[in-house]
Amino acid sequence: MKKIMALSVALMLSVVLSACGGDAAQNSAEKAVGTASEQNALVYGSGDYTRINPAMDEHGEINILLFDGLTAHNGENEVIPGLAKSWEFEEASCTYTFHLAENVKWHDGEDFTADDVKFTIEAIMDPANGSENAPNYEDVEEIRVIDDHTIEFHLTAPNVAFLDYMSMAVLPEHLLAGEDMQESNFFRNPVGTGPYRLESWDVGQAITLVRNENYFKGAANIERIVFKIVPDDTVKALQMKAGELDLALLTPRDAQTFADMAGYTCYEMKTSDYRGILFNFGHAYWKENRDLIPAVCCAIDRQSIIDAVLLGQGVAAYGPLQRNIYDNEAVEQYTYDPERARKILEAASCTMEDDGYYVRNGERIGFVISVAAGDQVRIDIAQAAAQQLRAVGIDCSVDIPVQVDWAGQMAYLIGWGSPFDADDHTYKVFGTDKGANYSSYSNAEVDRYLLEARQSDDQTVRARAYDRFQEALADDPAFAFICYVDANYVADSGIQGISRDTVMGHHGVGIFWNVVEWTME
Repeated sequence: MKKIMALSVALMLSVVLSACGGDAAQNSAEKAVGTASEQNALVYGSGDYTRINPAMDEHGEINILLFDGLTAHNGENEVIPGLAKSWEFEEASCTYTFHLAENVKWHDGEDFTADDVKFTIEAIMDPANGSENAPNYEDVEEIRVIDDHTIEFHLTAPNVAFLDYMSMAVLPEHLLAGEDMQESNFFRNPVGTGPYRLESWDVGQAITLVRNENYFKGAANIERIVFKIVPDDTVKALQMKAGELDLALLTPRDAQTFADMAGYTCYEMKTSDYRGILFNFGHAYWKENRDLIPAVCCAIDRQSIIDAVLLGQGVAAYGPLQRNIYDNEAVEQYTYDPERARKILEAASCTMEDDGYYVRNGERIGFVISVAAGDQVRIDIAQAAAQQLRAVGIDCSVDIPVQVDWAGQMAYLIGWGSPFDADDHTYKVFGTDKGANYSSYSNAEVDRYLLEARQSDDQTVRARAYDRFQEALADDPAFAFICYVDANYVADSGIQGISRDTVMGHHGVGIFWNVVEWTME
């Protein structure tokens, strides 16, 4: 039945694609159908990649398939051995010593050594390379290679998230030494130590991986994984129904259509992934109107957005640590209160004009929310929030630019989150001048408490510091938090081994954590 459906939907798609791109698009679709029918090959509906560069870029499901870190995370998101088989920490000198697995090979057959680890972390730390991951390692004072399989990291101060951060993909020094870490062609022809290696890359169409038969943890069961590039959420759902995809992250609405459909399994997974409105504090508008942000926060009906856009699959957001042990529920949550929003505006000398919008000092109160193209859920969230803001007198609209202008935009529908240590996606997102602080947010109290939490392994001390961080952030919001989203994966029922209980990270990333164990029936 599934094959018959595939033929009918494929025909429909071919008509649509012909209208959009002619024969090339049609041939691409037909090629994908053929690929999906191959034995022991999994076709994953993916967003597009212009490069695969885990040291400089943070996101991407493909990274964990091609690369390994010294550490890894299991299904409970606990730190486990990766390329390092063991480690110890000397508190007196603040030194981590890692003992590396032996007989590990790069995909090109060269030996993996401690020199590769040193090269990778130093490249990330180098300001000239502009890595958004650099804040994770800013405490590293010295890296010492003891021998091929032993490496030491001396820190200037404790960083209790350090073992989490050593899950960073290690890159091969022999292929990248002297290369531009942003522009090297290596990142379009990556070589790792991971369970899969790059077989081919058809730009804009598909990235095909083949299993690494010499993987040091044992070869995967599935022979090939094809990342089929499907940037549009609607088309992704259609291709899933057509049998062209075996696995895809879908919108809640699209995933719902597969709930009772034979041959498919739906995975509604919890995430630490939140959505909110990022305010660009480098923009002149917010330099003048920062005091109005609490009104924006109070004007958003989070539950109605969750119900309408996420079909109830999510929770209202009030901060960045709600899916973490250090969540502070007692902070100001800016629950939906349009009357309070109006009072905040009026207390700040805003007056409502006849057109229903507030003005201050002759300037209308309002802003534009930018949203990345292709993410329909974010677009829908932004449009719903904009409508609610207009209802209280804030003139808000949504823009979907081809390319994000972080410096020039007024606001952005942001997504962040991590299921790991609380330092992750707080220190570098809200800390002054940190690598992932795209809002140009700066608050001395926030900086202080994030540093205190990073430098203590005493859970009581960390809990107090994170409580104070969340209070300071609520008093001076960097974002208008909206909701935490679930990750709605749909898979061919023949795929066995997907973990339902693992908390996914940003963009729902993490489903492939145990891919070596998966099978296809």
